[in-house]
Amino acid sequence: MPAGAPFTRLGIVVGMEAEAALIRPFFPNARFGISGATLDGARRATSTLLACGVDAVLSFGLAAGLDPALYAGIILLPRHVVVDGARIPTDPAFSDWLGQGLRSVQRGDLLQSDVIVSDAPRKAELFAQSGCEGLDMESGVVAQVCSERKVPFAVLRVVCDPADRTLPPAAVVALQADGEIALGPILRSVLAHPGQIPALIQVGRDAGKARKAMRAMLQRRFRADS
Repeated sequence: MPAGAPFTRLGIVVGMEAEAALIRPFFPNARFGISGATLDGARRATSTLLACGVDAVLSFGLAAGLDPALYAGIILLPRHVVVDGARIPTDPAFSDWLGQGLRSVQRGDLLQSDVIVSDAPRKAELFAQSGCEGLDMESGVVAQVCSERKVPFAVLRVVCDPADRTLPPAAVVALQADGEIALGPILRSVLAHPGQIPALIQVGRDAGKARKAMRAMLQRRFRADS
């Protein structure tokens, strides 16, 4: 366990197995729940972790950018998660511990979405309505369940698709329920709409930047403790 951690048994909720692989080296004793980027999956993952006796939950992984000033690779450590208009606070001690000594993280609010938001105009609408810096599908579920059970939670996310980026169709069908990449649907989408290939390549580049930035942040923050 990293020094000074405000927990003894950490649970981490992610959408994809690749996200779990990114943070697992820094928290090798944590329990993981993989949602497959669905609300039901996130609810099952969070509830299962709590049933296993974790005493804190981290929502971790990629996020969509809503603030047009944020680019791929910006780290989000929000103070609140906005769910159906309600601002649910993350645990201050947990969040401050995660961001200790880091100057570049963004601490604005994160918006819960029930669906994947793939187009730039919709992101602009949500930013105007909510003022939130980013958006994902798991964190709102984690916030609600943990708040109800009075278990501390925090959110650590990295912007993958910026506010001005519209995702191609293949990127939207990319995930399986177990969090692995669904190659079959991706290939079928590309064959049906080959014009999306340049946009899909850009999504891959953005995802690479996001993973590199998050890995660097984790190494800076936890290298001395790991």
